[in-house]
Amino acid sequence: MAHAKAGASLPVPNVQALAQTWNGSGDHLPDRYVRTEETGGEEVVAGCAIPVVDLGRLLEPLSSEEELANLGAACQHWGFFHLVNHGVPNEVIQAVKRDIVEFFKLPLEAKKLHAQVPGGIEGYGQAFVFSDTQKLDWADMIYLMISPKEDRDPRFWPTHPPSFRSTVDVYSAETARVAATLLRSMAAELGVEPEPLMEAFRGQPQSMRATYYPPCRQAGDVLGLSPHTDATVVTLLLHVNDVQGLQIRKDGRWLAVDPLDGAFVVSIGDILEILSNGRYKSIEHRAVVHPEKDRISAAMFHQPCANTIVGPLPEIVKKDGGEARYKSIDYMDFMKSFFVAKTDGRRSHMDALRI
Repeated sequence: MAHAKAGASLPVPNVQALAQTWNGSGDHLPDRYVRTEETGGEEVVAGCAIPVVDLGRLLEPLSSEEELANLGAACQHWGFFHLVNHGVPNEVIQAVKRDIVEFFKLPLEAKKLHAQVPGGIEGYGQAFVFSDTQKLDWADMIYLMISPKEDRDPRFWPTHPPSFRSTVDVYSAETARVAATLLRSMAAELGVEPEPLMEAFRGQPQSMRATYYPPCRQAGDVLGLSPHTDATVVTLLLHVNDVQGLQIRKDGRWLAVDPLDGAFVVSIGDILEILSNGRYKSIEHRAVVHPEKDRISAAMFHQPCANTIVGPLPEIVKKDGGEARYKSIDYMDFMKSFFVAKTDGRRSHMDALRI
């Protein structure tokens, strides 16, 4: 995802409200949501089984070596994996699911109290709307800066349900712990000391995007979330209501990833691809919608600090014969190019950094 200070999104009509009226009408789908040129041209493979990584086995000395190899293969060849046995208490997960669902059930005017403001993407609205003519996603979202706490803007934090803020606080602390544990394991798999990798996100900056995808009776003609990569170190995705919608792009095909009960979906971000000198892959992905069911997801983004210089880790470059495959760049400059890429190509921001 993105850092809220690096880009802004234009206000657009509320999709949840549009779906409630349009789905029961005989009207044509509004043209700005028609994406048939993107949804009909490539093969989609249903029921894709992405790798499964067991965090408990990573931490257990007797199984850690075998599971590190499993982790490395997932990061190198897939860029996505299910994470099981992660240690986040079920009551924490159920509480954050409950409160996210309750927020999206609120009347539109109540949700709009936390709407995005000009010049930012934080709050309730839509992401990555940069022009009045671009095609739109069939989804609404609320995007929040989580950590460091001094970066939070209380205007955008829901007060209903009343437990929302405390629930997200507890959940974010748990996911930060999981992300830190994963990164230490990744450092071990890459054969480097953990400190240089951990230093890239000291203080563990986090943001969260909870997204509501309304049903659409012409589901094959719309996209819930446009194809993109995540401008993060790692992302932990939670399926809030277990309706399938995530698709990843691999070998020229879209693979539909089914939710796995109790698991997070972990995606490798652009920053980790750079830090690993290209060993780990940040993979393009998108979200589709269901014709009859709503879908809700919550992505927790783990990012570098705003003043971090991002580049391949010297230890890995040395292992790669002294060949750095990416230029170094200030993270905020990276984020600016990430937003520009939304209008001129999905991966152009990464292509510009390749050596």
